[in-house]
Amino acid sequence: MKLTESLSFRNVTGRPGRSAALVILTFLMAVSVVCGTLTVTSLRTGLGALEARLGADIMTVPASAVSKQNFENIVMQGSKGYFYMDRSYYDKAAEREGIEKISFQLYLASASAGCCSVPLQIIGYDPETDFTVSPWIRKSAGRELGDLDVVVGNDLSVFVGSTITFYGVECNVAAKLDKTGTDLDTAVYTNLNTIKKLIASSVELGMNEFTDIDPDRVVSCILIKVADGYPVDEVLNDLNLHVRRTKSFRTKDMISGVSDSLTGVSDIVGVLMCAVWLLGLAVLFLAFRMSVNERKKEFAVLRIAGASKKKLAGIVMSEALMITLAGAAVGIIIGLLMMISFNGLIEESTGLPFLLPDGGAVALCAVFALAVSVIGGMISAVWTAGRISRIDAGVILRGEN
Repeated sequence: MKLTESLSFRNVTGRPGRSAALVILTFLMAVSVVCGTLTVTSLRTGLGALEARLGADIMTVPASAVSKQNFENIVMQGSKGYFYMDRSYYDKAAEREGIEKISFQLYLASASAGCCSVPLQIIGYDPETDFTVSPWIRKSAGRELGDLDVVVGNDLSVFVGSTITFYGVECNVAAKLDKTGTDLDTAVYTNLNTIKKLIASSVELGMNEFTDIDPDRVVSCILIKVADGYPVDEVLNDLNLHVRRTKSFRTKDMISGVSDSLTGVSDIVGVLMCAVWLLGLAVLFLAFRMSVNERKKEFAVLRIAGASKKKLAGIVMSEALMITLAGAAVGIIIGLLMMISFNGLIEESTGLPFLLPDGGAVALCAVFALAVSVIGGMISAVWTAGRISRIDAGVILRGEN
């Protein structure tokens, strides 16, 4: 074993050009596997976080809002935008059969805030009836929000205990939310009294496109939880039939578009990852084969000097292990740094919820990438090691092969 280890190490370090080329190939394999695996995992984690924050079976909005650009992202992911309908539609919806819980939200897109150079989405909820956002707001803030208290998304550069101003109204930052990988990470949540004050102030300043609204008489989105024993589709159809000038949707149907896009992206990433891995495997196989052809006499001399066939195969496999471990380790480190550094850009470019998993899941992805890359390199070397163990030293030294 000592002979094998020393010769393997000398062979690897003594041929830096060849070794570097093999390390780079393994590096590319590891980068593709760790980045691909983390991309798919992050997309699924982001979708899970989005689903966890819905809580409602049905969402009802003004019929006119459906024509708004980016409408689904406004109600589902906290993208910037707002619309209103008279509160009487909320009262009509509440009278329909099959509804266990019902609440509403008010939306407002702010002007540039002190923490940011772009507008933010402000979402107001009714603490008395809400069943969707209150639980995780209480978890983050440790209490119910008071008037002029806000909870901010994870990506906003403000601190708990500081203040932030919207339309001339100064609000207190009570807590920061966990990251979701969606536009909710740049959204702001507040209670009903505060959002009404902000809407009124935006109207007074002439900065609201709805110039004659009464904040006490409007809602933006109605959230409904269907009672047990009632089919969601049945309640949905009833709402669309009897609550005119509104449009109701199943929240799962709205997520399905995101889920379908996620599946498509995941499939593409998976295909590319497999293609890079297989290509790297083939190139490594050819590289190890060429390396052995160049070193036949070296191995023949070792065979005559007393090295067994097992020793010769061990030398080749040890070299492959050293090279693949080095390339995979560097590839995984670089891949993780790339994913951490560019996760925001990936989220923006895909338009999908993108949330890096926790440290344990990231570590599992790294271990998986290491195993796949090293196993791939070792598989490429197996044929070469088998061929070395079968060489005829006398024939090779006589130059007959």
